[in-house]
Amino acid sequence: MNKEELLQQAHSLFSDKQYDKALFVYSQVLSAEPSNSEYQIYSLLCDIGMESSQKAQGLFDYFIISKEEDLQKAVEYVQNVIKAYDGDNEKMMGLLKEISTNSVESLNAIEYKDFMDLVKTRGSFKEAYQDIMFSTKVAITTKEELVDFINNLIDNNFNKTAYNYLDGFNEYFSYDEDLVKLYQKLQSKKLDNKSQQ
Repeated sequence: MNKEELLQQAHSLFSDKQYDKALFVYSQVLSAEPSNSEYQIYSLLCDIGMESSQKAQGLFDYFIISKEEDLQKAVEYVQNVIKAYDGDNEKMMGLLKEISTNSVESLNAIEYKDFMDLVKTRGSFKEAYQDIMFSTKVAITTKEELVDFINNLIDNNFNKTAYNYLDGFNEYFSYDEDLVKLYQKLQSKKLDNKSQQ
């Protein structure tokens, strides 16, 4: 197995909350590159997962998404959150909130909940998304937001954009049932469109 396949396998085990098995696979990747800060984060998240699955999954989702923009920044933030991880929930939640605020400011992006407020104001997802699609990114910080956002994109015929999002995250969540269902939804929509032509 090459490094990418090992990472894929480890991500899948992590998503399935099999933290001990994920840690074993991550450590194989890490042994090849012991100073790789990204791989170190994955191992640390497995340790957290064994104590608190919810915190580990939330941090994992954040890290996977934000490292695409700036790996070093994402690593530093997660390290800070892990340092705060001493049972102090309030401190940890504060750091997570700060993370999403910073990523929104640095990316010229709109937080997902703010975007959904815009949807309510505009009266439809389609109009709200058309307003921002060329100027602003939607900052997605959890898998739930990702699934909801892609569902809305498909329902409103932004199929190419939906594919782009799915392909972007497929590397990390390729075995995730929710994303597989979204791919199937897109496929069946394409088939419906063809049969109507």
